[in-house]
Amino acid sequence: MRRLLISLLALAALALPVAAQTAAPALDPANTAILELKNGKVTIQLRPDLAPQHVARVKQLMKEGFYNGQKFHRVIPEFMAQTGDPTGTGAGGSKYPDLKAEFSATEQYRRGTIGAARTSSPDSANSQFFICFSDFGCDTLQGKYTIWGKVVLGMQWVDAITPGQPPSTPDTIIRMYLASDGPSAVPAKK
Repeated sequence: MRRLLISLLALAALALPVAAQTAAPALDPANTAILELKNGKVTIQLRPDLAPQHVARVKQLMKEGFYNGQKFHRVIPEFMAQTGDPTGTGAGGSKYPDLKAEFSATEQYRRGTIGAARTSSPDSANSQFFICFSDFGCDTLQGKYTIWGKVVLGMQWVDAITPGQPPSTPDTIIRMYLASDGPSAVPAKK
């Protein structure tokens, strides 16, 4: 009976797509963000070891519900998807002051890397962020933009974000919250 059960489980695993067989690594819920998109949930590992001030800001904004309903206003295939601007233009930010850059000398931009978008100076990041689509697309950003996180599960949902600068019908963040808080802890968008 046990052999039959093991065989059935092995066959079931073979029938699953590779993406479905991949589980998220063990993550600290207090440093894990959930990004809900129209097609599915994206799990993000926050990196306070690389950018403590940026991670603190993102956590603060998530708890306030700031990211809920924000548009992906700049989505360039093979490069990145950008969001976090309440104006939807790439020029806006939160009510808080801009952050000083926290560049990493060791962490490289790769597929799924999340960086702080900024305007002109390196110290002008505020609320906007981008998610890299590929290893080679974002490699030129090293030392110019702060890395504060990485997608660890659900990158296929990021890949499905509607492209454009801006997209004709932009995708939005349904909800973004800390895993330790859960979705009910985030205020509804007004």
